[in-house]
Amino acid sequence: MGTALITGGTSGIGAAYARVLAERGDDLVLVARDHVRLEEEAARLRATYGVRVEVLQADLADRTQVNSVVARLESSVDPITTFINNAGFGLHADLLTSDTESDERAFDVMIRAVYLLGGAAARSMLRRGGGGIVNTSSSAAFITTGNYSAVKAWVLIYTEALATQLHGSRVHVTAFCPGWVHTEFHQRAEIDSSKLPSIVWIDADAAVREALDAVRKGRVICVPTPQWKVAVGLARIAPRGAIRWLSGKLVSSRAKGSDVR
Repeated sequence: MGTALITGGTSGIGAAYARVLAERGDDLVLVARDHVRLEEEAARLRATYGVRVEVLQADLADRTQVNSVVARLESSVDPITTFINNAGFGLHADLLTSDTESDERAFDVMIRAVYLLGGAAARSMLRRGGGGIVNTSSSAAFITTGNYSAVKAWVLIYTEALATQLHGSRVHVTAFCPGWVHTEFHQRAEIDSSKLPSIVWIDADAAVREALDAVRKGRVICVPTPQWKVAVGLARIAPRGAIRWLSGKLVSSRAKGSDVR
């Protein structure tokens, strides 16, 4: 039992973490941009699981608001024992657009904030003698589908580097690298997933249970489900030219038209 802080904790994988952690008896701190949704989700979790739920409204693209989450992670009052560094969103694959706003926001939310919050959590947990950090990467980190792959590859390598620095301590950090998870993520990103076979899909609650088990055991990379373990294993040993070819096929199969201008 402890207190878990989850960024992006009101939807998708973040909401799955909230359910699973509350089910095991952890109190929660939920971080998201939408105050109304935060309060609704907090009330639902309190009523269902009887845990304490604190809400912290923050836009992680804003450095000042990130600092408020840093302060909560470093607080000695009701200290954070598990940190789920999860906030993020999908990106389209076009790298030639002149409209770079969404990609730059992705750098702020999924790189800068991940780095700042991960460091704050690790420092605080080291002082207290232990804790667990899960950074949400993706199976996309192992292929080359635009900036989303590049961002998630950064999260993966950052996590491995942080784990290297924390080796020998009782602070464990894990990169969570799921495939296609049953959430609203893909609809929000306007990704057409209707033609994907059922075998590629992962149940969100089952996937996050694997991630939490991995961080508890000190495993640095977690790819949930056997089929995705096989897929990522093959991607890690395949020639990079083959990975680029496959990535091109994936991008073209779901493209909705170029916005190059």
